[in-house]
Amino acid sequence: MQVTSRADYALRAVVEIARGEGAVTTRDNLASGQGIPAKFLEAILGELSRSGLLLSKRGAGGGYLLARSAEEISVADVLRAVDGPLAGVRGESPEDVIYPESSETLRQVWIAVRVSLRLVLENTSIQDIVRKELPSSVREMLAIPGAWERR
Repeated sequence: MQVTSRADYALRAVVEIARGEGAVTTRDNLASGQGIPAKFLEAILGELSRSGLLLSKRGAGGGYLLARSAEEISVADVLRAVDGPLAGVRGESPEDVIYPESSETLRQVWIAVRVSLRLVLENTSIQDIVRKELPSSVREMLAIPGAWERR
């Protein structure tokens, strides 16, 4: 899985907003605190607001707040808001991909990959990240031999 800059920045921004525990956070504070280009972040925050994950407040004292609790927002929610579906094949949903008979089992592989991504990303909340307490299923995966090796 390749995590785009857009997705990485979006998650970092949402985590930083969640750490504020209900305080309004400005784009500039997020950008400087996380080392994210402000203009790029502005576009990302707009997408997160349009998707219903953030509330934006205009004017003096304005900024961004979570639209619901950090416990109710999953990593998958943020990724989908900025990058679309979690797993695609050439821009299509895995179940919609058509292969010649000799390769048709690949579709099942892609669907299994999507399921495994969902298991981690849908079950990890922003609050889990803020608290630095990942779900036990994720911690177990991190303990698998070779998990930390690049391949």
